[in-house]
Amino acid sequence: MFSRALADALDRRLRAATADRAEVALAMCYGRPAIAPALDRLVDAGVRRLLVLPVYPQYSATSTGAVFDAVTSALQRLRWPPELRFVNDYHDDPGYISVLAENVQKYWREHGRAQRVLLSFHGIPQRYVRLGDPYFDQCMVTAQRLREKLGIGADECSVAFQSRVGREPWLMPYTDETLRQLPGQGVRHVQVLCPGFAVDCLETLEEIAETNRHLFLAAGGERMDYIPAPNADASHVDMLLRLVRRHAGGWAPFEQSGGSGGA
Repeated sequence: MFSRALADALDRRLRAATADRAEVALAMCYGRPAIAPALDRLVDAGVRRLLVLPVYPQYSATSTGAVFDAVTSALQRLRWPPELRFVNDYHDDPGYISVLAENVQKYWREHGRAQRVLLSFHGIPQRYVRLGDPYFDQCMVTAQRLREKLGIGADECSVAFQSRVGREPWLMPYTDETLRQLPGQGVRHVQVLCPGFAVDCLETLEEIAETNRHLFLAAGGERMDYIPAPNADASHVDMLLRLVRRHAGGWAPFEQSGGSGGA
């Protein structure tokens, strides 16, 4: 629902902002609409230039890399694939940082400030980072840029990682363990933001806003708030539009080729 709303809003903004024939198609690695049939529909519609924008701000082989693998695998079936561009990440994009900061500040205006803001990113195994995955470093850069934008320090805005599975070590500190520990450190009110999620999903609305909230309260905390993802907010859509247009820069007008462009 949230992903569809974001894609539709970006599609409207793109059509209104450019004279070129362009459209936004939503596709998912682990859901529907799936990537291969979505690409088939675009190619059947005459798309000859394709910009792939994974809405994962921080790059990981487990997320953005999986999108790249799925897209290129689907395109290998075609005799004449479209020209391809791919957005690797936007973890330190000033517009993205501004969207996050505006989201937090809006929440503060409406609900007040907590003693601590916890930035909870999706976790990956530590082994992947040792193999060269830049995800951890990019999460840390996002956190620092956001602190600078908000004018707060690491003592007011810390980082943790959620959603670990299996027995091998994942990126630490873990979100659930951090929330259990905070009341013992005197933090009774915490607000959690998930900067790696462009839209809300089960991992934010259930794992964080519900399950982890109960963990914090059971450990002696008094209040835990979840700050929603940007979703289809106008500032978020505008930021993605700027990202799309920047990465599509230099392409000749779509009309000259007789085809259309997709994002």
